[in-house]
Amino acid sequence: MHTLAPSRHALALAALLSISLGVSALDKPKGKPILELSGQISQTNAPQQAQFDMAMLAALPQHSFSTQTPWYPKPVKFTGPLLRDVLRAAGARGNTIVAVALNDYKTEIPFQDAMQYQVIVARLMNDKPMPVREKGPLFIIYPFDSQSELRAALYYNRSAWQLRSLQIK
Repeated sequence: MHTLAPSRHALALAALLSISLGVSALDKPKGKPILELSGQISQTNAPQQAQFDMAMLAALPQHSFSTQTPWYPKPVKFTGPLLRDVLRAAGARGNTIVAVALNDYKTEIPFQDAMQYQVIVARLMNDKPMPVREKGPLFIIYPFDSQSELRAALYYNRSAWQLRSLQIK
């Protein structure tokens, strides 16, 4: 039986197409996985999951903003990748994101929020890593001060601290 092996030209073309389309393989975490994405994702690095360690999240483009929140008396600076960049890295497509915290708190976030607003997966607060007792190590946070509509219980409730996973539906 004869099988056809892909030619070097075909492999090179496939590599170029994947680069030009922004498709890339998701590396395996080298450190302890800190965030897991599951559900409707096309990029995995573990069985049916996309796992990220802190270094992988730090390697994504970083964004910072200061915002007033209901949880702190003064505005706080948050830094981390945009939620949409994390979703894109995992090839996520869906309508709803279920954010799950370390204590199993769950909140549903419309997928569109990640595209419409500059929502970040904060890994730093006031330029320092967040310990678990201070809502860390990850915190989904909206830029509440950027638009008046975001200063509402609806969006405060969509913020999830001590984030451990995102389920894409």
